[in-house]
Amino acid sequence: MADLATFALVVQHQGFRQAARASGQSASALSESMRRLENQLGIRLLVRTTRSVTPTEAGTLLLGRLRPALNEVASALDVLNDLRDSPRGTLKLNVPVSAARFFLQDIVNRFMQAYPEILVEIVVDNNFVDVVASGCDAGVRYGERLEQDMIAVPIGPRVERFAVAASPDYLKRRGTPAHPRDLLEHACMRGRFLSGTIYAWEFERDGQKLSLEPTGPLIVTPTVSDLSISAAIAGHGIIYLFEEWLKPYMTSGQLQPILEDWWPSFPGPFLYYSGRRHLPAPLRAFVDFIQARN
Repeated sequence: MADLATFALVVQHQGFRQAARASGQSASALSESMRRLENQLGIRLLVRTTRSVTPTEAGTLLLGRLRPALNEVASALDVLNDLRDSPRGTLKLNVPVSAARFFLQDIVNRFMQAYPEILVEIVVDNNFVDVVASGCDAGVRYGERLEQDMIAVPIGPRVERFAVAASPDYLKRRGTPAHPRDLLEHACMRGRFLSGTIYAWEFERDGQKLSLEPTGPLIVTPTVSDLSISAAIAGHGIIYLFEEWLKPYMTSGQLQPILEDWWPSFPGPFLYYSGRRHLPAPLRAFVDFIQARN
């Protein structure tokens, strides 16, 4: 069982070093465990290269049957948490940059104070992921469509807005847009999802909605939006981003808000997790903690 669990761990983390860091064991010990398992089964389970470790066809078949069994074992052991005064274990969350930056810090700090024996691991990732397949207990996302077996719990602010701003110097040189369509004549700091799609700028006023794809001198992924802010402050163009992200710079006067009556609002984020499996004690404690705050 230990060697089978090691196999699942190595595949999940796509390498021995990564799995070693996650488990607290040495990479050589994990590698020896895999050699022992493959020798015992008489079949190769992993393809090892200098850059990655991936399952063979046999490994993929074994993992598909193995994961549910390992989850059942983990659930069986987790039942013991109900006998403790305070739950133990690891809570692994997959969250976007905006959540980690703006509202999750206070929530996590208070949760850690309430549950000191739970290890909290945060994976910052702007892609929408299958939390179960990624090895996470739950995720936080904005407005994406969730699968039917997912449970969504409100977390963080319930309404947020996108804001538009530029430096006073830029607006002095290029003029201030009076309508969102005027942005098509301006330099704009654009963002690209990790999927490769450059996201549109959306606006709304009095029931009227607009979606634009402006051009500009800089494109960044949402994980490094500070680069866009720096470029906007330096006068290179107009920026479109979460209001909370831009608020400090607008307050200081480094950026000037524009088109405020067109800023679109959107529903706040949700904590989502699978409703198909036993809820581990650390996740159950976190869900109860979030719901008590709502």
